[in-house]
Amino acid sequence: MKRRNLILGMTAIGISATYPALLSAQPSTEALLAPGPLPEKSFGRDDAPVTIIEYASLTCPHCRTFHVSVWPELKRKYVDTGQVRFIMREFPFDPRSSGGFMLARCIGDDKWYPTIDLLYRTQDNWARVADGTEALKSVMGMTGMSTSDFEKCLQDQALLEKVNAVAEAGKSLGVDSTPTFFINGEMQKGALSLERFSAIIDPLVAAAKKQ
Repeated sequence: MKRRNLILGMTAIGISATYPALLSAQPSTEALLAPGPLPEKSFGRDDAPVTIIEYASLTCPHCRTFHVSVWPELKRKYVDTGQVRFIMREFPFDPRSSGGFMLARCIGDDKWYPTIDLLYRTQDNWARVADGTEALKSVMGMTGMSTSDFEKCLQDQALLEKVNAVAEAGKSLGVDSTPTFFINGEMQKGALSLERFSAIIDPLVAAAKKQ
């Protein structure tokens, strides 16, 4: 496989930008929290009264908007205070997003989140440029990842299949766009504002306190 084709030549996940939701009813808690092929990436207490699951694509502008503009305050207000457990899951719509998720997984647990953050903040530099492979390699160079590790990661077919399997599981839950959130099982689509999150979370936390 030639270097310039590491990402652009990867097999894309078999989903398009939109498709009919597969489920008309909300998925069960058991289905939402079922173990997947990759270790869960979560923030906050495991026993928090509210669990939010996000399905996102690294090349999605709306996902970037949420990550840069809403997530920091949501984390400070709810996750860091023990009210919310937040789970991030891969839902790539294209090979470049798949590649970004793979690289974040390859770089190690301690650098996973900083890499996700970097990829969102530099999205314009690699997601839609002509030579995505070289652009992404340049971005990953900021993390200290070597060229050999970069290439080895993107040639890991088993890892690609696991990333795709996470997305396929999301699709089976009715996910058809990004970002999609499940807040205590209720599906919410789009880059919700902090105010919208609060309107959903606060009553759930209050109800949990009364139990």
